[in-house]
Amino acid sequence: MTKPSLAGSSAPGPAAGPFATGPATAGTGPPCGPAAAAQGSAGPVQGWLRFFRSELRLVFGRRRNQALLAVVAVFPVVIGVGLRLAIQPGNTGGPDGVAFIGQLAGNGIFLGFIALTLLLVLVMPLAVAVAAGDSIAGEASYGTLRYLLAVPAGRARILTVKYAVIVVYALTVTFGVTAVALATGAALFPIGPVTLLSGTTVPLAGGIVRLLFVALYVAAAMSSLGAIGLAISTLTEHAIGAIAALAILVVTSEVADNVPQFAAIHPYLPTHWWTAFDALLRVPIDTGTLLRGLLSFAVYLLVFGALAWARLTTADVTC
Repeated sequence: MTKPSLAGSSAPGPAAGPFATGPATAGTGPPCGPAAAAQGSAGPVQGWLRFFRSELRLVFGRRRNQALLAVVAVFPVVIGVGLRLAIQPGNTGGPDGVAFIGQLAGNGIFLGFIALTLLLVLVMPLAVAVAAGDSIAGEASYGTLRYLLAVPAGRARILTVKYAVIVVYALTVTFGVTAVALATGAALFPIGPVTLLSGTTVPLAGGIVRLLFVALYVAAAMSSLGAIGLAISTLTEHAIGAIAALAILVVTSEVADNVPQFAAIHPYLPTHWWTAFDALLRVPIDTGTLLRGLLSFAVYLLVFGALAWARLTTADVTC
């Protein structure tokens, strides 16, 4: 069967898929579809929360997303076992580029930092890319986007709800990795006061607090990536294409960030500040680096959030 386009059969001119360009018609007439019934039965806040809960069930109920969460959670265990076998007595060295891998032999809490560093290369971004790329493009592909957009003032709501769910998914991925890595590190390595990269020793509780802030920083990085994915998702009706485009963007940014000839653009790449959380493992904390990283995440969120909103508000939706 041919999927109905967003523009509907009565719209003049050829349809250009679920994101047909032209004057936006949502809100110019009475709402239609199942979303309209929900609109009338609750206020804006209650409607937003109900939509949010529904999206959470949808995203976390998908088997592929559950499988991704499971796979991401397994990686810290594999990394911990591999490093436990590799680190022999008297040999606390590790691969270049991961400054705190040598401390792992003396304190298992460092497995959390190592796991986050290694999985930020591709695994965690890929998990977030699947959720973000499918957010709008998946609705268009399933033919349900027209009903969501047909509700008056529904365009801003759908974007905020979709992005909020992406953020929750990013938090779940990040803290899932952190929790599993912390438990694995405690099981395989000694646990005690933490010697930071600057040589200062802090109590175990202080080290765990720093790990918590590192996880929050990484979650902010993944949330900014989710905003990019949301914007890309509004440009197509094919979720696979949006996911692939975001994954390619991440890989390209990481490759460019390691080419010295591109040093001038390194601070502006979306992945450049992802691993700047090692500033939290020093005394005093390098707040300047952290703030530059958070500012970069905020800029990407604002730019691509605006792009997603501009794209979605120009889609032609009719009943």
